[in-house]
Amino acid sequence: MKFRDHVALITGASSGIGAALARELVREGARLVLMARRRERLETLQAELIAAGAEVVVHAGDVTQRADLDAAVALAIQRFGRLDIAVANAGFGVVGKVEKLEVGDYRRQFETNVFAVLETIKACLPELRKSRGRLVLIGSVAGYVSSPNASPYAMSKFAVRALALALEHEVAPYGVTVTLISPGFVVSEIRQVDNRGAHHPSAKDPLPAWLTMPTDVAARQIVSAAHRRRREAVITFHGKVLVWIQRFAPWVLRLAMRRGVRGRSEPKR
Repeated sequence: MKFRDHVALITGASSGIGAALARELVREGARLVLMARRRERLETLQAELIAAGAEVVVHAGDVTQRADLDAAVALAIQRFGRLDIAVANAGFGVVGKVEKLEVGDYRRQFETNVFAVLETIKACLPELRKSRGRLVLIGSVAGYVSSPNASPYAMSKFAVRALALALEHEVAPYGVTVTLISPGFVVSEIRQVDNRGAHHPSAKDPLPAWLTMPTDVAARQIVSAAHRRRREAVITFHGKVLVWIQRFAPWVLRLAMRRGVRGRSEPKR
């Protein structure tokens, strides 16, 4: 087991990648503190994992509230005496054209996807320094490739990537490592969440099933990257391709996006 007796805190743990990471970390021997807003979903997951023999506690809270994050860290210390891994996973996506979105939409996006990540780091770092632990930040391929109608989300993930790049050098002297995870399309509820963060279970995922990676597969790759203390892991094949093109042939993406926008906005002649 890669993480036998390690203690991990996961935000946004009630669904999607967060829940899958909880299951995978349990398989690797970790003890967990799970945090999310939806208490019922957290407790259902907790019961599932405890039935499998895991040690799991939950804290229902909002990552945009520092007091909730401090309470989750305190719970880890009270119950397990340490914190070895912190996974800043909570997030959602604001979409729409720049001219139609309000500045408040961008602020709301940054509160959860950027400032809450920063607060998670600040809440967890003192304990991670003690354990020479691991900090895992869930970014996105959108932190490399900014697409039309998704500027708030892309801006937030570019910011997370910049934060990870700077932070890794700051915490290295204390034995703490930072792993940035940049997923492409993974099965999750994020595409069922509106611009205000409300979940709509009946909303249909606009992406075809063949394009999205199962969450359990993504979770295995993320846990492996964290165990190896990798600086970054790009998850999904199409994500790796997009990042490669952005790095070495960005004109290809620019051309494709311009044609795509023109094809959607201009009537056929």
